[in-house]
Amino acid sequence: MSRLSTDPLLAVAKGLLYFLMGVMVLAAAACTIALPVILFMREKVTVELASAMPSTPTAPLVAALCGVLLLAIALLATVFLILLLLKRIVDTVGEGDPFVPDNALRLTRMAWLSLVVQLVAIPLTGIGMWLDRVSDGHSGEVQVDGGLSGNGLLLMLILFILARVFRKGAEMRAELEGTV
Repeated sequence: MSRLSTDPLLAVAKGLLYFLMGVMVLAAAACTIALPVILFMREKVTVELASAMPSTPTAPLVAALCGVLLLAIALLATVFLILLLLKRIVDTVGEGDPFVPDNALRLTRMAWLSLVVQLVAIPLTGIGMWLDRVSDGHSGEVQVDGGLSGNGLLLMLILFILARVFRKGAEMRAELEGTV
């Protein structure tokens, strides 16, 4: 019998991970659909932007909007990969065997992916700040909050450390099994 069926916390964690992964897929799909729609309907988008921000050139606004969508797709895909790796770790916990070399590798990958999230947030923040600056007095409608996050960098550090702990735990377990 797996621990997943006897441990409700693992079942909740796995369900939440599936839900969040689904949200990432839906959001990435929406961004992926919106990007070509904006490009194919460029004239209509330009007219709408010109009416909303009459003194701002619309071509940079359309480019910024496309840039935000591309970066959002990258960000959502990266978060999806982090959640997928975490789900695989939860699966090994449910099987009763979390100290395997694969989990150390998964944690290391999650750490690097969390760095990617931080790096993608930098240009997103830059675009947001630019949009706030050119928003013709609509700055109350644009909230810019991003860039490098101390919490994100701390998460990356914790994941790297946990990866070492899991790697060492797997090595110790292999040594123990070899002596028996």
